[in-house]
Amino acid sequence: MTEDTPKEPRSEKQGFHAGRVSYQAVLFVRAVYFIVDIIVLLPIIFLSAVSRLFPRAIDVGIGPVPIINSPYHKKAHEHYGYTCETFVYYTWYFTDDFDVNIGRFCPRALGPYVAYVFVLFRYKCLYTYFTGGPLGFTTLLARLEPFLLQLAGIKTVIMPYGADIHVFSRGQNRLVVHGYAKDYPGFRHSRKRTADLVDVWTHGADHIISGCDWVDYMYYWDSLMLAHFAIDTEALKPKDEDEKVENSDAPLRLIHAPNHRNLKGTDHIIRAVNELVEEGNAIELSVIEGVTNPELIEMIRDADVVIDQLIFGWYAMFALEGMALGKPVVCHIRPDFRDLYIGASILEPDELPLIDASITTIKETLHHLASLSKSELNEIGQRSRTFVEKRHSVEAIGKVFDEINKSINLKP
Repeated sequence: MTEDTPKEPRSEKQGFHAGRVSYQAVLFVRAVYFIVDIIVLLPIIFLSAVSRLFPRAIDVGIGPVPIINSPYHKKAHEHYGYTCETFVYYTWYFTDDFDVNIGRFCPRALGPYVAYVFVLFRYKCLYTYFTGGPLGFTTLLARLEPFLLQLAGIKTVIMPYGADIHVFSRGQNRLVVHGYAKDYPGFRHSRKRTADLVDVWTHGADHIISGCDWVDYMYYWDSLMLAHFAIDTEALKPKDEDEKVENSDAPLRLIHAPNHRNLKGTDHIIRAVNELVEEGNAIELSVIEGVTNPELIEMIRDADVVIDQLIFGWYAMFALEGMALGKPVVCHIRPDFRDLYIGASILEPDELPLIDASITTIKETLHHLASLSKSELNEIGQRSRTFVEKRHSVEAIGKVFDEINKSINLKP
């Protein structure tokens, strides 16, 4: 049985990737920003230089991209004594859990400039992404932003989240290219801009973090992590034993939450489940789209197995949320990525608890999971929870951030 309820995707894309806006419209917006950039260039340089004369109240600012993991990153910093704040000037629908939303006080078109001035006088260090800091949406200033922040005396730590480093002439996975073409056809217009910003920040940032499948698209990093995503393991806990209802006759309940269907291999998952059901297997699949993150967490709690993605080759937030809640998680893991992290001594050979499946093996994998008892599934789920506690808890990620901060002379 398949519950298939397509709604607005739970996307973490921006700019050219997000929709089917015409290329001409995008060029017009870029041209307008270029003109404004020329007008404000000298005042921005002046403010950047002057701002370093003023004390800044907060150690670390995280933003402006409204990534769902930003509040967890804040907790990771705070765990080691840093003052930290999340800021945005726009949000996506699935969460607005950020400390400062500058977009509430000014039009979004002015957001980059207002947010930049806000950052200048507030933060000692900025954790942001390869799309850039507050000026990331501008044209000329986006390329000058590392220099401007250095002029202001603000340290920068850059980390990828996905679309911000996806320059597909650098990657190996053609299925990812195919998925982007299906889900985000506008991405083809942003290749040069994305490549330019990766170069700008690779040269200009104080510290660069890589990990996940992002290593395919990056040519330098200072810190390599399995992924920089943090999980509040105190807030996300498996059900207590007295909350679990064991029913050996109940079907295997699967949950899959695609924010981009072709990139997650959703059609292959649905097809595999439908074929298994037709063959008499007791399986139910819920495909969840268009819900807020708190709603999704509760749905994961009620599932037996989480299916993440079959294309990218590494795990991200949805898989980590499932593992933190003590669920077995199905996710494609590329062997070369696994070898990289083992070789870099940040993963033990038999440590990763994810159940590897690809588009060609997903049916066989789900058939095997359907044959397991609830206790066997729970045992896999316990390994999942242990892995998240060790590698992705607020404490574990905070320890890495603390080492990075000290390396760039930022102390709490």
